Amino acid sequence: MEYVKLGTIVNTRGLKGELKIRSCSDFDEIRYRKGNEVFILHEGEYLPFITDGYHELKGFSYIFLKDCRDINLVEKYKGCDIFCDAAKREPLKDGEYYRADLVGCDVYDQNGERIGTCISVEETAGANNNLRIDTGEKEILVPHVKAFVKEVDIAAKRIRIEVIGGLL
Repeated sequence: MEYVKLGTIVNTRGLKGELKIRSCSDFDEIRYRKGNEVFILHEGEYLPFITDGYHELKGFSYIFLKDCRDINLVEKYKGCDIFCDAAKREPLKDGEYYRADLVGCDVYDQNGERIGTCISVEETAGANNNLRIDTGEKEILVPHVKAFVKEVDIAAKRIRIEVIGGLL
């Protein structure tokens, strides 16, 4: 099974086992709908759970897990990532893509010269994520914003960026 990261469990809330999640998904309301299956990566193993409640508050997602309505049962998952089955991802509109789809894409500059390969998409505390690109000599970070990322072709596994002075 292939997994897609939904977010990171950053804390618990209250004594009834509610989990606070810093999300990296655009579909939290759908992903955490009561009765859906999620997986928590704990000590190298993907543990399956069924969601039993969801709401948002101050930019965070909060969920309950079925049969885990006790802080003592979920506290050990603080700091763990939470996932869904990739086969159950929501379909996207034309021109949209998942962050994970960017990993493995070749990256080119505005002149068509290959720069390297996108090896990860990193979350920041700011408004945008960064693409980590391995040039073969070093790794660079490129903000994933329209000013830099000019074109993404998932089918061709190709990203075109605008290179400015000091970026490389």
